[in-house]
Amino acid sequence: MAHWLAGIDGRRVTVEVPASSANLGAGYDCLGVALALIDRVELEVRGWSRGEIDLTVDGEGRDELPGDRDNRFVRALEAALTSVRGPLPDGVGWRISMDNRIPLERGLGSSAAATVAGIVAADALMGGAMDMSAKLRIATDIEGHPDNAAASLLGGFVVSADGPDGVEAIRFDIPRDLRVVLFVPDLRLGTDAMRAALPSSVPLEDAVANLGAVAVGVAGLAGGRTDLLARMTADRLHEPYRSAVYPQLPLLVSAAREAGALGACLSGAGSSILAFADSMADIARIEAGFLAVAAETDLPGRVQVIEPSNAGAHVVSA
Repeated sequence: MAHWLAGIDGRRVTVEVPASSANLGAGYDCLGVALALIDRVELEVRGWSRGEIDLTVDGEGRDELPGDRDNRFVRALEAALTSVRGPLPDGVGWRISMDNRIPLERGLGSSAAATVAGIVAADALMGGAMDMSAKLRIATDIEGHPDNAAASLLGGFVVSADGPDGVEAIRFDIPRDLRVVLFVPDLRLGTDAMRAALPSSVPLEDAVANLGAVAVGVAGLAGGRTDLLARMTADRLHEPYRSAVYPQLPLLVSAAREAGALGACLSGAGSSILAFADSMADIARIEAGFLAVAAETDLPGRVQVIEPSNAGAHVVSA
């Protein structure tokens, strides 16, 4: 195989990538936060495997993630390698071992995490040939929007937007005492289906309300004003419409707010509900509120208390 990959046949790379929650209420497709719920992926280059992909998965997605080039990790890995080094040889294959802790189709960025893992692994194989802008560009091309991928790549709280001059992403650390209380239903909601529930246009006053909520919320959080999370997480552009598909959504969000949450919203396209808190007493009340609504509406699920992750995707070993 007359190709640069021949020189690293058998090389292994291990990466870790955090989950993410996007939108965060009013910040549709532009806000995201990384969460300390980690997927770990080990990759081995197999240059003479006739293009075969050997995939094993532990945890979330076991027995259901595709072991072919439609796998989001493989797609991102090969896209990143090709973007820098050109076409891959026909014979190259991969051995991939995934230890997944991010639930699938629950609005916690499982797809974006796999994409980011593939890009970071590719960059490690190439000795760090890609800058952050290139990584964001590839991730956004694959994902369709940068919010989850930017949070998983950079860690922390991230504001991102795709434009004609590339993807802009600005991050800052999350306040130390802030915690995320998640209600993760057994119910799966696909992103495409939840986007289909949205209208093609919205009232001007709703758009203006969201712009103000995002501006005040981001500026407040950057300055440590966690009290402004209540305003930032109050959405008028997507959650009201998604409630038609997911009727428990407004009940769960209201329960969290009434229990003392600093802010509460749908996580991504759902089905998880996210609430911010900074005290153990509030966390306990939010958990009880979530579980009460779940019981009343016959929605099985679990509560998880997670720290935001100020660390983004990284190489564990190479």
